[in-house]
Amino acid sequence: MSRRGREPSGSRDVTDASTQLKAAFVLLVGLSGGLVAFQGEASPVVIGAAVLGGIVAGSALLWYLLWITTG
Repeated sequence: MSRRGREPSGSRDVTDASTQLKAAFVLLVGLSGGLVAFQGEASPVVIGAAVLGGIVAGSALLWYLLWITTG
């Protein structure tokens, strides 16, 4: 049988791991913003806004890092 057109099974595993690492990076940046707000005794609304802002910032940073490595 021909394997033409099929991905090697290891390729999918690498892609899954890469996606999980990217998501973990974005969440780490987002949660660190919330943690700083929490340590500053901010209100829950401000902590939530800090987490959301951190996720946006982490996404932008990830996009930039991927852009400079592929460009």
